Amino acid sequence: MSTKNYKRVFGIVMDSVGTGAAPDAAKFDDVGSDTLGHVGEAYKGKLQIPNLQKLGISNLRDQPIEGVAKVDQPIGYYGKMQEISAGKDSMDGHWEMMGLPVNKPLNTFPNGFPADILEKLAAFSGRKIIGNRPESGTKIIAELGEQQMKTGDLIVYTSGDSVLQIAAHEDVIPLNELYRICEYARTLVNGPEYTVGRIIARPYVGPDKDHFTRTANRHDFTLEPTGKTDLDYLQAAGVHTIGIGKINDIFSGHGIDEGYHNESNMDGMDHVDHVMAEDFTGFAFTNLVDFDAMYGHRRNPIGFGEALMDFDKRLGTVLKNLKDDDLLMITADHGNDPGFKGTDHTREEVPLLVYSPSMKNSGSLGVRKTFADFGATVLDNFNVTGNPVGTSFLNEI
Repeated sequence: MSTKNYKRVFGIVMDSVGTGAAPDAAKFDDVGSDTLGHVGEAYKGKLQIPNLQKLGISNLRDQPIEGVAKVDQPIGYYGKMQEISAGKDSMDGHWEMMGLPVNKPLNTFPNGFPADILEKLAAFSGRKIIGNRPESGTKIIAELGEQQMKTGDLIVYTSGDSVLQIAAHEDVIPLNELYRICEYARTLVNGPEYTVGRIIARPYVGPDKDHFTRTANRHDFTLEPTGKTDLDYLQAAGVHTIGIGKINDIFSGHGIDEGYHNESNMDGMDHVDHVMAEDFTGFAFTNLVDFDAMYGHRRNPIGFGEALMDFDKRLGTVLKNLKDDDLLMITADHGNDPGFKGTDHTREEVPLLVYSPSMKNSGSLGVRKTFADFGATVLDNFNVTGNPVGTSFLNEI
């Protein structure tokens, strides 16, 4: 194994932090979406993200985020990436980043799941199914959670994405049982008739509808990658690969040497700090999901902004701890505009912020035509050949 410029590469995905409607947003009814823009508007000029600002978070936009001015001399390189995958789910975005775009749309269920899936799920679990419609998770749990506690039923629901979600109170259905049910559900939708991206266990706690809280014991049972990803190629070449957060779930464990589960964004940043203190040659890939799960889907721009500011503070520590032969790349996997209609992901371009203390210059990386440029750059740095998707920008930084 050899490296070109950097011994360690740290990739951080700010889950759902989009930066304006993508060119194909009309196909998804997402024209006008702008996660960062609408969060800035909600704060009326008081959003404080100085570390992201100096990396160029507003420079990559036509219009700066309100209250976050463009800077004359960003400390690194900035740009945007466009998605070519057929969907706008986390799985699509992450797989594409790692050189495996999702070219065929996965099944979605705007009218709920078909009877044959539900009948098999009920027979396997010995429990009745309630819900079965697209809905916000917090809303459907508030509506049906008390019934679920009394009867032991399974709350099954979906969204605009290719997901089947099962919610249950932790005191009524133990986590191991809920996970076992979700693992079975996974076997029902691996194709060819139905192909679903993710089965999501959604445990919650609390005494009544006014106090229900979803817990950090969520678990994603993702469709097995349909081919090799950049993580597989890196691992096979002897490059140490680390997954932090739901990275392990998204790739079903493939191509990952070392994994950490996150309880929250801040717990995830604790793991980033821990990994940065280790001596290794390789790639650490992090997902921070709170932006999406806690604030985007719930259409809460103020909470979203608080999460951005909290992340920005922790980013300051990361920037201080980077070594000259480290590379940091920050991006997102899709949008989830808390100022937009509905409760689903939004088809947006995503930020691309790239920095190393050894950089002597800074500037724009332009608009990358696929998320796969992210992984292609990681492969290029470690002299690894992978899927012929994406263009490395290693020589541009």
